[in-house]
Amino acid sequence: VTDAARGPAAKMAAPARLCRCLLPLLLAAMGAGAAAGTPGTAGCGCSASRAAGDGREEAAQRYSAAAAAGSGRSGGQGPMVLIPAGVFTMGTQEPQIQQDGEGPARRVRLGSFYMDQYEVSNRDFESFVNATGYVTEAEKFGDSFVFEGMLSEAVKADIHQAVAAAPWWLPVKGASWRHPEGPGSSISSRMDHPVLHVSWNDALAFCRWAGKRLPTEAEWEYGCRGGLESRLFPWGNKLQPKGQHYANIWQGEFPTNNTAEDGYKGTAPVITESQNGLGTDFSPNRVTMWLLSSLPPQQGPPSGTDRVKKGGSYMCHKSYCYRYRCAARSQNTPDSSASNLGFRCAASSAPGPR
Repeated sequence: VTDAARGPAAKMAAPARLCRCLLPLLLAAMGAGAAAGTPGTAGCGCSASRAAGDGREEAAQRYSAAAAAGSGRSGGQGPMVLIPAGVFTMGTQEPQIQQDGEGPARRVRLGSFYMDQYEVSNRDFESFVNATGYVTEAEKFGDSFVFEGMLSEAVKADIHQAVAAAPWWLPVKGASWRHPEGPGSSISSRMDHPVLHVSWNDALAFCRWAGKRLPTEAEWEYGCRGGLESRLFPWGNKLQPKGQHYANIWQGEFPTNNTAEDGYKGTAPVITESQNGLGTDFSPNRVTMWLLSSLPPQQGPPSGTDRVKKGGSYMCHKSYCYRYRCAARSQNTPDSSASNLGFRCAASSAPGPR
């Protein structure tokens, strides 16, 4: 983190939040041991990493367990899709970002499970908050990271810090899921867009309230691949088959010029006509990263504090952040949040009605 008032090279001492790579918006519930490799210069930004081990995750789990007791709810806009049991190739033998641990390619067998067809929307999350009174970690901390291209000049004028390695990430006071770009912004016209500024802990609480869970990394990648082997994207190897946009990523020159050729400068509505071979809508990758849950036999190393993120977002561009591939991955601390981070839920069996 740099202090703009002292110049871009002046680093703040002992920052409360350390700069880490912030990727696309796919949250899954990875356990503590599921950390990816340390991101390097190929990352697409800074994730708001807060101090670990302060008891917030445990408190969130206690709350969400109580809120979910006997709920049997089915959160998420649209149905859950049954993903059949099978064997698939996870990872890649041609990693594009070595430090993220994208390889090696290995065969993984999964039992059947259910996955939300769409990302959790603002409307879904509002229902959760109205029912439980839940307060997100961004709201408790009082700020969250926002891409500077989404901010007004008035908001930016009051910000005097930036992420050293990615100056387009700004800590915005008052930024939260209700106010994605800080005070004065609203989700009133974006109720069907993915919820943003949610941490792994927040996503976990929502899933438990809904009678669900976060997907494992293997489940997420299996769903992303949609039955296709050794393909870069959910739909194949070409980014734009027949010239069509299949993913809501950055068009233009990152980070200075976003042409929004696909029709969206930021997030897009969660419901579209686009689905892969398993019936899940992974193609648009409209937000940014997901939090994952690490369950055997895909739990990764036995220790660690970060959570895995997978997916692509409206901020991803091959020239800088090539993480909208199915095999790509990165990490965040469980209390991190930002304006390109969201999630969807999974379940081991079909949840009951609300």
